[in-house]
Amino acid sequence: MSKPILDAKIPPGPLAHKWTSYKATSKLVNPANKRRYEIIVVGSGLAGGSAAAVFGEQGYNVKCFCYQDSPRRAHSIAAQGGINAAKNYQNDGDSVARLFHDTIKGGDFRSREANVYRLAEVSNSIIDQCVAQGVPFAREYGGMLANRSFGGAQVSRTFYARGQTGQQLLLGVYSELSRQIAAGTVKMHPRTEMLDLVIVDGHAKGIVVRDMVTGEIASHAADAVVLATGGYGNAFYLSTNAAGCNVTATYRAYRRGALFANPCYTQIHPTCIPVSGSYQSKLTLMSESLRNDGRVWVPKKKEDCGKNPADIPEEARDYYLERKYPSYGNLAPRDISSRSAKEVCDEGRGVGPGGLGVYMDFSDAINRLGEATIRERYGNLFEMYENITGENAYKTPMRIFPAVHYTMGGLWVDYGLMSNVPGLFVIGEANFSDHGANRLGASALMQGLADGYFVLPYTIGNYLAPLRGTRPDVGRPEFKQTEAEVRDRIQRLLSVKGDRTVDSFHREIGLLLWDACGMARTKEGLEKAIKRFDEIREEFWKNVRVAGDNEELNQSLEKAGRVADFIDFGQLMCRDALNRNESCGGHFRSEYQTPEGEAQRNDDDYFYVAAWQHTGDGNVPEMIKEPLHYETVQLATRSYK
Repeated sequence: MSKPILDAKIPPGPLAHKWTSYKATSKLVNPANKRRYEIIVVGSGLAGGSAAAVFGEQGYNVKCFCYQDSPRRAHSIAAQGGINAAKNYQNDGDSVARLFHDTIKGGDFRSREANVYRLAEVSNSIIDQCVAQGVPFAREYGGMLANRSFGGAQVSRTFYARGQTGQQLLLGVYSELSRQIAAGTVKMHPRTEMLDLVIVDGHAKGIVVRDMVTGEIASHAADAVVLATGGYGNAFYLSTNAAGCNVTATYRAYRRGALFANPCYTQIHPTCIPVSGSYQSKLTLMSESLRNDGRVWVPKKKEDCGKNPADIPEEARDYYLERKYPSYGNLAPRDISSRSAKEVCDEGRGVGPGGLGVYMDFSDAINRLGEATIRERYGNLFEMYENITGENAYKTPMRIFPAVHYTMGGLWVDYGLMSNVPGLFVIGEANFSDHGANRLGASALMQGLADGYFVLPYTIGNYLAPLRGTRPDVGRPEFKQTEAEVRDRIQRLLSVKGDRTVDSFHREIGLLLWDACGMARTKEGLEKAIKRFDEIREEFWKNVRVAGDNEELNQSLEKAGRVADFIDFGQLMCRDALNRNESCGGHFRSEYQTPEGEAQRNDDDYFYVAAWQHTGDGNVPEMIKEPLHYETVQLATRSYK
């Protein structure tokens, strides 16, 4: 297999002018000609749904696929806290340049400079778009949109709709998408899962899917394929992701030649409800927005951990984030806040069952602002917490602990959001491009809508214009061959007839990843995990039991295919983490830290994007570097003190 040459295709000129000049020189498709093109969009969350809606509005023929029964169930609804933009309504010094710098710094200087600046630049247009759609953002008394703070920033730039911002934004996208479905420009394919990518003459020209109700395997051809399938956090089994979130679409594309960039960059969110039992299937996120008014603490003494928090006096409490990071306090970035929580729990000062929890206390805010104000800001989050734990967080502090949340790695894309496979575009959390080694809170919604509404609709024309609507037919050998491989894989899963459930394998690899490639990684632990994945893979294909048949609704079969990909992909994550002999953002190698316990980057040797190429089953993947180049940003040790 030939080694790809990575060209990010970053436009020339000053950073602040790159996107403007790119748009001014992009190839255009005549409005009448757009009807000749067909675009496949896989995923219908904020990124996929917005892209499909815009393509339909522009006149393209769009097929949009999702495994949910409706786009309204996309996991984007779970983003609770808000969406960033540099509107500076608070008049507190915010700007596009400041949002750009905060994002670069928050990602620990491991993201592509030009992409991040563009993200900050289009952020304001996103808010205008959503307001026009009727998204019910919170407002100040005078009618202006309200803002609150999030981690990693010293300004208030996060727009929000109580504690359900993702849901409200997705309803806005869904209204646009529904309009195009009614107009006939978008054809929706719900309850349909992409199982492979079809490559024709080196270009992505279609997908093979399975109808999740009937089991029918079918091929779909297009002029271009857009993947908007989210992240891979469920490789850890326990995460804040919806149970159906998976890596199959992007991992199948990786096996077809697309490069997977920075897979070890996974984010551990600091404010999740702690694990309650060994058979729990997922974890619940408590929005980072709560850290605006909640103070995080643990007892100073181990012997106080079992006491009622109300019986622990103020002088016996350790507000450790405020102590360690006085400039940012409880709004320190997620990676730093998560590691700090792990440190105090490792010291034996954790609270709750197993000592795996810290307190997030709202008593000061309630005394200062009143309970009614806190209810107005976060009421649904408090209700969710009480429904799950049985505890009233207005009366006693919440117990929280870090959990896998977001994945900064993803398929490699250039400035135009196209992968190294021509015709394959990747947007939202499914690509690697904007967040580096750590994502700041409230930036996921920003990236998803930026990519779908304001970036890809411009950049895709550069690929489509020269094609003149020459998509292949699904009767071509490439489609038949890919479809046959999908059927063979399904039959292989069904024919094992072993003794172990799919979930038992998923739990095992999830725990393996958490221990070896979670909040802290070591060379020894990663090497052991890589070997263990080989053993688990062998056992899986000899001893997994998948009940039922293909020609029916079969969730066991769905899970089996996804877990098989998680096994292979988890090993790739560990290889990437082992390769990067430094600590940065969400990648914390215990061997590389400062005397104070902070991440110790190595800019001389690891200032690059690590893009991995599949080299065949049983072979070690090859790592290809995209060196990072900063024109305006000065590399510095990240400090939030």
